[in-house]
Amino acid sequence: MRRTTATTLAAATLVLAAGCSSGPAHPEGQGVGSATKAPATAPSRSAQLPPAQGSVKVTRTVTDGLKSPWGIAPLPEGGLLVGSRDDGTVVRVDTATGKKTAVGSVPGVDHQGEGGLLGLALSPTYASDHLLYAYFTTESDNRIARMNYDPQRPEGQQLGAPDTILRGIPKGSVHNGGRIAFGPDRMLYAGTGETGERGLAQDKTSLAGKILRMTPDGQPAYGNPEADSLVYSYGHRNVQGLAWDGENRLWASEFGQDTWDELNLVEPGKNYGWPVVEGRGGKPGYVDPVAQWKTSEASPSGIAFAGGCVWIASLKGELLWRVPLDATKPLAAPEAFLGGQYGRLRTVLAAGAGKLWLLTNNTDSRGIPKPGDDRILELDVT
Repeated sequence: MRRTTATTLAAATLVLAAGCSSGPAHPEGQGVGSATKAPATAPSRSAQLPPAQGSVKVTRTVTDGLKSPWGIAPLPEGGLLVGSRDDGTVVRVDTATGKKTAVGSVPGVDHQGEGGLLGLALSPTYASDHLLYAYFTTESDNRIARMNYDPQRPEGQQLGAPDTILRGIPKGSVHNGGRIAFGPDRMLYAGTGETGERGLAQDKTSLAGKILRMTPDGQPAYGNPEADSLVYSYGHRNVQGLAWDGENRLWASEFGQDTWDELNLVEPGKNYGWPVVEGRGGKPGYVDPVAQWKTSEASPSGIAFAGGCVWIASLKGELLWRVPLDATKPLAAPEAFLGGQYGRLRTVLAAGAGKLWLLTNNTDSRGIPKPGDDRILELDVT
């Protein structure tokens, strides 16, 4: 990461003419009519794509007063679990009232540098096992553990003892990655950083500078490029955003060094270039990003897919970026919103019905907190 500097955009970028709605993936089913009725016509290809420009409206502040928030896990019964990077604590946020309830803490968290309690994710079988997964930094490494979450226990004691499923992810004062998410295949994916040791990104025997794919128990998942390896893709500098589109394609955001930040379409076994290539290099053997930004405009962290677009929360740029997609290609240049209004933006989540949740991140050592920081905002992006 890099120190935040405010970026101010014209107010006209905040509300544009059209929303980011891709329309239905398939036409709605039609009943059998009389023989005289014309058959339903499927929508044209262009009607299914998002418009080149969209709109963003902040409809409310869901909650505020969060300290150094980083990871969020939406609960199926409603509400959000939010982790504090510095404190290693987790709170539950009632999205209707904004009330915060202490859930518990993750023991052993070391928040020096860019480490701490980072990504959170719920088990794909949460309805039966009530497991919360966490990616966090200790004194010796980065690791992933799972804990039972029981909201019926007393406040502050609702997390069970951690069961570490993966340890030994290299740690550094910078570039610890940290985003975790379960994919449509119900496997756990983790974005890691190269800890400032550039060569680790190209070393396929190292877990640093990679996207990892594993079973919920932390074992190499069936179908990985190498059967005995967690490594799904490599050549990454610092991955902090993971999201899948409507066709189950994996997208990832990545911090550049001095020139280009990236949005990548991730495929198994592919090499994403770092440290040989930063941004679009066009070199054989390396995958170029689908979109790129100057590092002063982004520092991309969490991403979400909604309405045919990838949405990207950026730190140094203090912007929410929108990339409309036609399958694997951008329909238009990335579009920026919220410039200079809310400071550093860490995590964005699809909230359904044309809405997003957006998490600010100003109360860590690199932000400039405003009254009420940090907060979760609800956005209308229709």
